Amino acid sequence: MSAEVSADVWLPFRADEVPGLPEGLNYRFWDGGPDFPADPADCAFYVVPYMKGADVGVRPMAQMASVRAVQTLSAGVDHVQGGLKSLPSGVRLCNARGVHEASTAELTLALILASLRGIPGFVRGQESEEWRSGFYPALADKNVLIIGYGSIGSAIEDRLAPFECARVVRVARSARTTARGPVHPLTELPALLPDADVVILSTPLNEATRGLANAAFLARLKDGALLVNVARGAVVDTEALLAELESGRITAALDVTDPEPLPQGHPLWHAPGVLVSPHVGGSTSAFWPRAKRLLAAQLTRFVAGEPLENVVLTTD
Repeated sequence: MSAEVSADVWLPFRADEVPGLPEGLNYRFWDGGPDFPADPADCAFYVVPYMKGADVGVRPMAQMASVRAVQTLSAGVDHVQGGLKSLPSGVRLCNARGVHEASTAELTLALILASLRGIPGFVRGQESEEWRSGFYPALADKNVLIIGYGSIGSAIEDRLAPFECARVVRVARSARTTARGPVHPLTELPALLPDADVVILSTPLNEATRGLANAAFLARLKDGALLVNVARGAVVDTEALLAELESGRITAALDVTDPEPLPQGHPLWHAPGVLVSPHVGGSTSAFWPRAKRLLAAQLTRFVAGEPLENVVLTTD
């Protein structure tokens, strides 16, 4: 075994709730509460509390002088970026690739289908005892554009397969070829947007994607297009989106918003043609077993001195 044995590990689960954890480590339970479970300076492996906000997640990082790995339980790592500069060099930052694909892809399809088929209107109709029949758009025969074709984007395409879409187009930071077909680079977006009936944002939030869906981006969408954001709120320019929604030209389904949580009184709540869910793409019953399997596997590698998976970056 490596020299990491007997090191402190901070977990947002109690150790007896995570099957397969390796022996020899000191497991400390911390889910973001006001008191730390031990001295942060002794922590060697830090699992960031899930859905507790950036302020909570980065709070102990400045004191973690011995930490060797930081593991998020989210696919994105933007919420811990602010704490990285205080860490020692050589710390591996790992994300939760493999944990959220099923849940996020499932919600993406739910948002698309609910938006196209008018489900929010049916719910309001039921509340007022109104029979709102008529013709509604179908997902069948639509052109779908997936922007952000990592593991979540691929999982979304898996679930689109039975719906008889006319075409699925994939976009990522750089071009590549997959078994399903080509992945286009972000630079080709201006030419791809006008043909899309449904545009799905599933990108990480970084300097290349912050404000990606701005006024120029949205102006290139065809009339009646549906924008679905399961990435991060700041990938979309909220003011530009509101302008398009108010015009009635496009619709949107948003699991993430900017600002977030969406405050009371914000115009997005009541903008025409928008469906808002409260950032629940990953927080389902499918999260718990996948997150625990990831942690057990990562810590087993950590103890054995083997390379960790899902390394996003290593601090300088």
